[in-house]
Amino acid sequence: MNKPFAVALIAASTVLLAGCPAGMGGSDYSRSQARSVQEVQMGVVESMREVTIEGTKTPIGAGAGAVVGGVAGSTVGGGRGSVIGATVGAVLGGVGGAAAEEAVTRQKGLEITVKLDSGRMIAITQAADQAFRVGDRVRVLSGGGVTRVTH
Repeated sequence: MNKPFAVALIAASTVLLAGCPAGMGGSDYSRSQARSVQEVQMGVVESMREVTIEGTKTPIGAGAGAVVGGVAGSTVGGGRGSVIGATVGAVLGGVGGAAAEEAVTRQKGLEITVKLDSGRMIAITQAADQAFRVGDRVRVLSGGGVTRVTH
């Protein structure tokens, strides 16, 4: 592996990993949710099923991949060949980087169906970071456009 390619790979990896947000599970709160009022409803878990929550799709993954691909492609040939190689490498690297970012940030989730004490039935999808069983008594917290199930 040549030195420019190795440096570009390390730089792109650092940018990609720095851009990956932490997972937002049932016990995670964003800054904007802190110190805000949430409505609390009680209910019972009726059913659950495992789901996959797609990963993030930001320009960071594509950009990092394009940098690495462009540098790698520029090492092919000489003169105009290296320009064409860099262009093709950047395009392919961008596509690959975007796919890699989505795959790395994808997570397991749960779709939890809850029968509220009011009789209403709702389903909430969230990260599978807490264990629930059918029949569990749970709290459903809603506020700021976010709803979560907790014990």
